[in-house]
Amino acid sequence: MYFVIRCIDKPGMLDVRLGNMQAHKDYVAAKPIKVLLSGPLTEDDGETIIGSFFMVEAADRAAVTEFQNNDPLFKAGIWQSVDVQAFAKRVDNRG
Repeated sequence: MYFVIRCIDKPGMLDVRLGNMQAHKDYVAAKPIKVLLSGPLTEDDGETIIGSFFMVEAADRAAVTEFQNNDPLFKAGIWQSVDVQAFAKRVDNRG
């Protein structure tokens, strides 16, 4: 199954986010779950980070929850909200 994870940062957490970014990158690179696409959510300026986005493939929601709960950014308490939604892929235009 596919899932979309949308995380919105608490206000004033940029320094905490940056301080945990390498641990987060290392965690995702270790492939605890199949991450198809991920990156920071930003303001319309394309630079001011306000959260995180992931599209993942997992057996079930429990696997996604485990992935999310072990992410260093989650453990650092930067996210104000985390929304996980199942996703039915219809179109994929990536070469």
